[in-house]
Amino acid sequence: MNNEAPSLQDLQQEVDQWITTTGVRYFNELTNLAILTEEVGELARIIARRYGEQSEKESDRNADLGDEMADVLWVLMALANQTGIDLTEAFRTNMKKKSTRDAQRHINNPKLK
Repeated sequence: MNNEAPSLQDLQQEVDQWITTTGVRYFNELTNLAILTEEVGELARIIARRYGEQSEKESDRNADLGDEMADVLWVLMALANQTGIDLTEAFRTNMKKKSTRDAQRHINNPKLK
């Protein structure tokens, strides 16, 4: 990887390299979906307690929010790799869809004023 910020494609390749060497092999897609759900739950717990109304547990006080987000991203990239999804292309397509479909939606939403 170069010294510039890595692209999603670079990161997907890095995840693949780690899985196929250090991790031995990919877990199946359903297992990875369960792991993704678990990681999102951990992220949600910290955000709910740190920024929501719940009080933060002592065990969560030093939790690294960025690390939790990276866990979610890592498993998502593993799922993308094993299902043949180029996340860079998927993201660009999704942004085009949002920019077209939602061009005026949020600007015209009185709830957001």
